[in-house]
Amino acid sequence: MTETPAKRSRAGHGDDSIYWDKSKNRYIGAVSLGYTPSGSRRRPKVSGKTKTEVRQKLRELRKELARGARAPASYTVAQAVNDWLAQGLKGKEASSIGTYRSLADNHVIPHLGAAKLKDLEADDVDEWLEGRAEVLATRSLRMVRSILRRSIAHAQRRGRAVQNVADLVELPEGRPGRPSKSLSLEQGEAVLRAMEGTWIHAYVVLSLLVGVRPEEARALTWTHVHFTEPGEGKPHVDVWRSVRRHGDTKTHRSRRSLAMPRQVALVMKAHKARQQADFRTANKEWVEDGLVFPTKTGNRRDATDVRRNFRELLRAAGFENPGKWTTRELRTSFVSLLSDHGIPIEVIARLVGHSGSVTTERVYRKQLRPVISDGAEAMDDIFGDDETEDEETEDEEEVSERG
Repeated sequence: MTETPAKRSRAGHGDDSIYWDKSKNRYIGAVSLGYTPSGSRRRPKVSGKTKTEVRQKLRELRKELARGARAPASYTVAQAVNDWLAQGLKGKEASSIGTYRSLADNHVIPHLGAAKLKDLEADDVDEWLEGRAEVLATRSLRMVRSILRRSIAHAQRRGRAVQNVADLVELPEGRPGRPSKSLSLEQGEAVLRAMEGTWIHAYVVLSLLVGVRPEEARALTWTHVHFTEPGEGKPHVDVWRSVRRHGDTKTHRSRRSLAMPRQVALVMKAHKARQQADFRTANKEWVEDGLVFPTKTGNRRDATDVRRNFRELLRAAGFENPGKWTTRELRTSFVSLLSDHGIPIEVIARLVGHSGSVTTERVYRKQLRPVISDGAEAMDDIFGDDETEDEETEDEEEVSERG
């Protein structure tokens, strides 16, 4: 039997009220909890198709509120965030923890830290996110909201919070992120000549001409660098590891073996010989499974150290603003230069370890031939003379061998 919507009655302070909302075609149940410190009314609501369903939801809401009443009244957002950073990131890489800590210290705690968690409202979070959207890119904005949301969830599991208000807000659009750049052919030539005979030169040559990710280059060992004799195939590098958690590459498709151009093989072989000589001079044992780009103490280099050395190389190469470049843009340049040379995007996607060409097309390829030329090039292929076809077939075979 369908319940007949009843006339709405006024509920006393602290009482539950149930009324019919014609616009939603549902019963609404509300609990009056007085007013917040900001002066707005606290009146959590539930809804249902029948009064019986709403009454059950109100009982559950009352139980939840009772549990919340036992939560520490003075527990602040700053305490919740710090507790999550200390206890909720077990097993995470130190670099990831450092990133979360930096974002929390600069964008969460200074603005919301003093607020009591029990008094924090969705409006407060909305206002905070709108303010941060003026100084943060959308990706960073998403991360700081995640810090707040996960910190409150951590507090909920320990009985220190009832409702996670960070789940109730929409993420605004942040500032546009810094667009990736790629080296021009002239810049690439200058970079390949700079600081020859150093480890950072070898690192740059490998990254720019083979397309490995920074996280893959930092984890590379000599076991995975193969120099072959003439007639035995091409020198190649096995990109099977990274500095990510457990040493895995970014995706399964990222685990690949890549041929090294002649210039890369020569530079890497010379780098290996220098490293072996340095070990002998220091009376240290050189091992085949050692890192290709270690620190002076033999440890893995962190991203900051590589970036600092890379910018020194750019300065030596004559760049006016080396601080505006990052190591990941060597990989962007690899994609762009191949694309500018006419290599098919599907082939480039395989070289960089993408599962398809969409990411390569949208994110990495910065130098594109005008789309309007595609038709003309296709007709040249169809009606071109034999000499042109033979040359292009040789190019495709060479790319296939590299793949």
